[in-house]
Amino acid sequence: MDAPLTISLVAPVYGVEKYISSFAESVLGQSYPHIQFIFVNDGTKDRSIELLNELIDSRFQHLRERITIVGKENGGLPAARRTGMEYVSGDYVWHIDSDDWLEPDAVKRIAECALATGSDLIYFNFYKEYAGRTKLKVEADYRIEDKTKYLKAMYNHRSYGCVWNKCVKTGLYRKYDIRFPQYSYAEDIFLMAQITGYAESIYHLDEALYHYRKDNPQAITRQNRRKRRAEAVRNSLALYELYKDVPSDKCPVSVLFDDIFYRSGLYSLMYGLGLFEEFPYLSDNISRASLHRGGDVWIPMQLLLKLYAFIRRFISRS
Repeated sequence: MDAPLTISLVAPVYGVEKYISSFAESVLGQSYPHIQFIFVNDGTKDRSIELLNELIDSRFQHLRERITIVGKENGGLPAARRTGMEYVSGDYVWHIDSDDWLEPDAVKRIAECALATGSDLIYFNFYKEYAGRTKLKVEADYRIEDKTKYLKAMYNHRSYGCVWNKCVKTGLYRKYDIRFPQYSYAEDIFLMAQITGYAESIYHLDEALYHYRKDNPQAITRQNRRKRRAEAVRNSLALYELYKDVPSDKCPVSVLFDDIFYRSGLYSLMYGLGLFEEFPYLSDNISRASLHRGGDVWIPMQLLLKLYAFIRRFISRS
């Protein structure tokens, strides 16, 4: 008899004392029986882990052998997710955030989809939860033949590059040695660009399974804007450096490069990030980048960035 399909849930825990109980109830109370639960204590300073253990002892003691709580020094979301991956044993892995919550049958619906389709990447709709209101977010329907279109849509905020509305075959992480970024902001797209690029099958499960909390004042998205932009473009440039020599027929991350250059140049000028000095190749790559519609940086700004890059190159060669 074939072994049942198992899904590993990986959840970093840091500063979520206010939300951990409701989150953990939604996770540990899932209707699907074949789940591995991995909670990564990212050096939290509050009572989050204490409350998590209290909940397990009082209501979910029967799941203890399937629950792993890993302790580590604080290192941010990407490092916590990477640590969690070291303990994953399931057929699929779903990275989730511990200030959000899941629909009661979320894992069951994903498992049914995985069994029916065998897809490398399954993505789904979700709810944005604001103080006092909920907004349904429905993803566009992409298939494997739309891979490059999907990649560009995620990077340019036309689709959602989040890790938490995607469940991925664990073997994909292992086979291609998927990397995690250094910085927390925009860490999702760094990871999902690789996953999507290598995926040989993609399936949109047209159901809302996840509740994304937008009213947590400690969330990364509430950080200083300049800090967020700096982390985002540095993660993007790290993705370029990681894949600049990888052939597009192996993993088409290169379709993002022009967008990465334009956005990095724009944010550097807007927020005084000094990226042109830090990454000397940026001027040359902006000069060579194609003008194109559909990105976050409009064509008039692309032209201005090209002019700025040309002037920098001219001055440096004088």
